[in-house]
Amino acid sequence: MSNFVKKNVIMDDKAMRRAIVRISHEIIERNKGVENIVLVGIRTRGVPIAERLAATIKDIENVEVPVGMLDITLYRDDLSTSAYNPIIHGTEIDVDLNGKTIILVDDVLYTGRTIRAALDAVIDMGRPRAIQLAVLIDRGHRELPIRADFAGKNVPTSHKEAITVFLAEEDGKDEVVIGDLED
Repeated sequence: MSNFVKKNVIMDDKAMRRAIVRISHEIIERNKGVENIVLVGIRTRGVPIAERLAATIKDIENVEVPVGMLDITLYRDDLSTSAYNPIIHGTEIDVDLNGKTIILVDDVLYTGRTIRAALDAVIDMGRPRAIQLAVLIDRGHRELPIRADFAGKNVPTSHKEAITVFLAEEDGKDEVVIGDLED
């Protein structure tokens, strides 16, 4: 198993806040408002980011955008090859997704496999009008033809590097760090 050795902070709490505000404005502009928008955070760290986006959009537009939580564990393409017993946290989406614009929200976009699993899960729940993707960090290295519609920061990385997102809701602080993976 590899260990993570921290190199640099690439986003502090202020930079994260600015990215959330910018992504919120971009969502509003691209969709010409927020009517029929549903934010769906991918567990674990996509959920608080989606909630922050919803709060920021409410401040800007004075409209509450529904937020759902998506657990993609059972949709992972490596589930049958992994030897672990997955912990299912459950999906909580209390709104009909049919005809809505779904904005999937995650912390880091890397290979695209998590997003592929999330797409499958959302499609199983209904037929949205459109699905868009918002991520805090896009680090490249896609293995599938998936791209972010909204990204807080693009960070070119090597395969020997890792990006870790810390959120106050989960970790007690807001910070994004890049580091090296050591064997």
